[in-house]
Amino acid sequence: MATPSDVTKMIADKGIQFLDVKFTDLFGQWQHFSMPVEEYDEDAVFSEGMGFDGSSIRGFQSIENSDMVLLADPNTAVVDPICAAPTLSLVCNVFDPLTKEPYSRDPRYVTQKAIEYLKGTGIADSVFFGPEAEFFVFDQVRYSAGEYSSAYQVDSIEGPWNNDIFGFGHSVPHKRGYFPTAPLDTLQDLRSEMVRTLIDSGITIEVHHHEVATAGQCEIDMKYDDMLKMADQVQLYKYIVKNVAAKAGKTVTFMPKPI
Repeated sequence: MATPSDVTKMIADKGIQFLDVKFTDLFGQWQHFSMPVEEYDEDAVFSEGMGFDGSSIRGFQSIENSDMVLLADPNTAVVDPICAAPTLSLVCNVFDPLTKEPYSRDPRYVTQKAIEYLKGTGIADSVFFGPEAEFFVFDQVRYSAGEYSSAYQVDSIEGPWNNDIFGFGHSVPHKRGYFPTAPLDTLQDLRSEMVRTLIDSGITIEVHHHEVATAGQCEIDMKYDDMLKMADQVQLYKYIVKNVAAKAGKTVTFMPKPI
């Protein structure tokens, strides 16, 4: 178990220039803000709390009760693999600044309550999860929503509908995308880069491969872990996968059926 002192030492040892504090909103998305390391205060980050406007976060507070605070979990400290400047990422819990109680709509707190319920009822003393977070990697994504119209379009060089457009000649037929080699699998190197970044960020990866669907469906499997750690890892996993793809000029979605 890491301590706040361990994080302070990590900041010095790794030449950290920024702290990036993250928390999960009601819809399961990470939100964040960053501070220069000169503003780092161990007590504020881990004990007193860092303030933010809860009314600007979807599903949180109304404007008249907007003040909220974040307390970081030192066990989540990791050097952010995406930021150009040396940045330490910390995942936080959300608290009410007046009552000092955990916020009931904080998904991370809900996870912690579920673990305590499991132990308190004697159902089990621990629980492990090993999710298979599949995703699509698209070359192009377009969408619009007007007053009298709405539309979306996704595209991939692997799509069998593109033979006459790209002239690629190696498209993946519908429902034939499970385990093909290159050149049908165009995303081998991109997934490998994702996996190396995930491993460097402390996530144990067992395997990666192309999935059943055409148009860039992929799977990168994480090794199972306890409930809270895995919940944090899934958020970090999505963050890394989406950003590695974005740097390659592609778009990742974790929607179950985008095509």
